[in-house]
Amino acid sequence: MAIGFKDFLNVDYAPGMPDLVKRNAKKRKQDIPTGNTGESVERTDEALSMAQRRAKSRQMKKYKTRLAMGRKKQAAKMADPARLKRRAQKAARAALAKKLTKGIPKSELTSARKAEIEKRLDKMKQRVNRLAKKMLPAVRKKELARRQK
Repeated sequence: MAIGFKDFLNVDYAPGMPDLVKRNAKKRKQDIPTGNTGESVERTDEALSMAQRRAKSRQMKKYKTRLAMGRKKQAAKMADPARLKRRAQKAARAALAKKLTKGIPKSELTSARKAEIEKRLDKMKQRVNRLAKKMLPAVRKKELARRQK
């Protein structure tokens, strides 16, 4: 890993706070995977192996509090159009998956069956997009209702 200019900057991540808080803030800042570390990260659409899933599980446990804080911050804001579109697509995929499994919940399916359903859904991209477009107003309405609480 190459050392960059920003590695030499002396930044106070938590001004006016005790040393312990500052140190933790600095550690959090350094731990965040930004993707611009100079390492090329290959993105594949392959399913994770069991070892990779366990490693991912450990990683997510490590970032649990950070993710919770981010979720809390995001909950206070109105979702942007891109996020609403993603939610609509997710809802559309879920609706089609429910149709394919004849109403059986995803939690009761085996991992092989889930993978098979996901593969079939990937082939139905046009249909998912059409359904997502139709579902978008409902998703937006749901978000507005959530914000008015």
